[in-house]
Amino acid sequence: MAHPPRFTDDDPYLARLREVCLALPEATEKTSHGHPVFHTKKVFAVFGGVVKGDHASDRYAQSVLFLPDQLEHEALLQDERFFVPGYYGPAGWLGLDFRTAEPDWDEVGELVESSYRNTASTRLVRALDEAR
Repeated sequence: MAHPPRFTDDDPYLARLREVCLALPEATEKTSHGHPVFHTKKVFAVFGGVVKGDHASDRYAQSVLFLPDQLEHEALLQDERFFVPGYYGPAGWLGLDFRTAEPDWDEVGELVESSYRNTASTRLVRALDEAR
Protein backbone atom coordinates (compact mmCIF):
# COMPACT_ATOMS: atom_id res chain seq x y z
CA MET A 1 0.00 0.00 0.00
CA ALA A 2 1.30 3.46 -0.90
CA HIS A 3 1.98 5.95 1.86
CA PRO A 4 -0.22 9.05 1.83
CA PRO A 5 1.57 12.31 1.04
CA ARG A 6 2.91 14.08 4.12
CA PHE A 7 3.50 17.38 2.31
CA THR A 8 1.78 19.87 0.04
CA ASP A 9 3.41 20.60 -3.26
CA ASP A 10 2.93 24.36 -2.84
CA ASP A 11 4.85 24.51 0.47
CA PRO A 12 7.27 27.48 0.24
CA TYR A 13 9.91 25.64 2.31
CA LEU A 14 9.76 22.69 -0.08
CA ALA A 15 10.03 25.01 -3.07
CA ARG A 16 13.20 26.60 -1.69
CA LEU A 17 14.66 23.23 -0.68
CA ARG A 18 14.03 21.94 -4.20
CA GLU A 19 16.07 24.82 -5.61
CA VAL A 20 18.94 23.97 -3.27
CA CYS A 21 18.90 20.23 -3.85
CA LEU A 22 18.20 20.10 -7.57
CA ALA A 23 21.08 22.51 -8.27
CA LEU A 24 23.50 19.70 -7.34
CA PRO A 25 24.94 17.50 -10.13
CA GLU A 26 22.53 14.75 -11.26
CA ALA A 27 20.22 15.29 -8.29
CA THR A 28 16.63 14.17 -8.77
CA GLU A 29 13.50 14.09 -6.65
CA LYS A 30 10.98 11.36 -6.01
CA THR A 31 8.34 10.74 -3.36
CA SER A 32 9.09 7.92 -0.94
CA HIS A 33 7.06 6.96 2.12
CA GLY A 34 5.02 10.13 1.66
CA HIS A 35 7.98 12.53 1.63
CA PRO A 36 9.93 14.30 -1.15
CA VAL A 37 13.34 12.62 -1.31
CA PHE A 38 16.37 14.07 -3.10
CA HIS A 39 18.99 11.65 -4.36
CA THR A 40 21.62 10.67 -6.87
CA LYS A 41 22.20 6.91 -6.44
CA LYS A 42 21.66 7.39 -2.69
CA VAL A 43 19.37 9.72 -0.78
CA PHE A 44 21.05 12.93 0.41
CA ALA A 45 18.06 14.97 1.65
CA VAL A 46 14.45 14.41 2.67
CA PHE A 47 11.71 17.01 3.20
CA GLY A 48 9.81 16.28 6.39
CA GLY A 49 10.44 13.82 9.14
CA VAL A 50 9.23 12.23 12.32
CA VAL A 51 10.86 11.23 15.57
CA LYS A 52 10.88 7.76 17.04
CA GLY A 53 7.63 7.00 18.81
CA ASP A 54 5.74 9.95 17.29
CA HIS A 55 5.14 8.84 13.71
CA ALA A 56 1.67 10.34 13.31
CA SER A 57 2.73 13.86 14.30
CA ASP A 58 3.33 16.59 11.76
CA ARG A 59 5.66 18.43 14.19
CA TYR A 60 8.61 18.09 11.79
CA ALA A 61 6.64 18.14 8.52
CA GLN A 62 8.54 21.24 7.42
CA SER A 63 12.12 20.18 7.95
CA VAL A 64 15.05 18.82 6.02
CA LEU A 65 16.76 15.56 6.91
CA PHE A 66 20.44 15.30 5.99
CA LEU A 67 23.61 13.33 6.75
CA PRO A 68 26.09 15.69 8.45
CA ASP A 69 29.80 15.21 8.77
CA GLN A 70 30.47 13.07 11.85
CA LEU A 71 32.57 15.80 13.45
CA GLU A 72 29.63 18.25 13.30
CA HIS A 73 26.91 15.86 14.49
CA GLU A 74 27.10 16.52 18.24
CA ALA A 75 27.61 20.26 17.85
CA LEU A 76 24.51 20.53 15.68
CA LEU A 77 22.44 18.70 18.28
CA GLN A 78 23.25 21.45 20.79
CA ASP A 79 21.12 23.78 18.66
CA GLU A 80 17.36 23.51 19.34
CA ARG A 81 16.56 23.66 15.61
CA PHE A 82 18.08 20.22 15.05
CA PHE A 83 16.62 16.82 15.95
CA VAL A 84 17.32 13.12 15.50
CA PRO A 85 14.77 11.80 12.99
CA GLY A 86 13.11 8.42 13.13
CA TYR A 87 14.36 5.82 10.64
CA TYR A 88 17.34 7.92 9.47
CA GLY A 89 18.69 8.89 12.89
CA PRO A 90 20.37 5.56 13.70
CA ALA A 91 22.46 5.99 10.53
CA GLY A 92 23.75 9.39 11.73
CA TRP A 93 21.20 11.65 10.03
CA LEU A 94 19.79 14.81 11.60
CA GLY A 95 16.84 17.03 10.85
CA LEU A 96 16.67 20.81 10.73
CA ASP A 97 13.23 22.10 11.71
CA PHE A 98 12.24 25.03 9.50
CA ARG A 99 9.48 26.05 11.92
CA THR A 100 11.78 26.73 14.89
CA ALA A 101 13.29 29.81 13.26
CA GLU A 102 13.25 31.26 9.77
CA PRO A 103 15.76 29.16 7.83
CA ASP A 104 19.13 30.58 6.90
CA TRP A 105 19.17 29.26 3.33
CA ASP A 106 22.95 29.61 3.06
CA GLU A 107 23.23 27.28 6.07
CA VAL A 108 20.66 24.90 4.56
CA GLY A 109 22.68 24.88 1.36
CA GLU A 110 25.86 24.03 3.25
CA LEU A 111 24.17 21.21 5.18
CA VAL A 112 22.60 19.76 2.04
CA GLU A 113 25.89 20.02 0.15
CA SER A 114 27.71 18.25 2.97
CA SER A 115 25.10 15.48 2.93
CA TYR A 116 25.44 15.24 -0.85
CA ARG A 117 29.21 14.90 -0.51
CA ASN A 118 28.71 12.19 2.15
CA THR A 119 26.46 10.11 -0.10
CA ALA A 120 27.34 10.87 -3.74
CA SER A 121 29.86 9.05 -5.88
CA THR A 122 33.40 10.36 -6.27
CA ARG A 123 32.56 11.35 -9.85
CA LEU A 124 29.63 13.51 -8.72
CA VAL A 125 31.61 15.15 -5.93
CA ARG A 126 34.30 15.96 -8.46
CA ALA A 127 31.64 17.45 -10.78
CA LEU A 128 30.36 19.56 -7.88
CA ASP A 129 33.88 20.82 -7.12
CA GLU A 130 34.45 21.67 -10.79
CA ALA A 131 31.17 23.60 -10.91
CA ARG A 132 32.08 25.71 -7.84
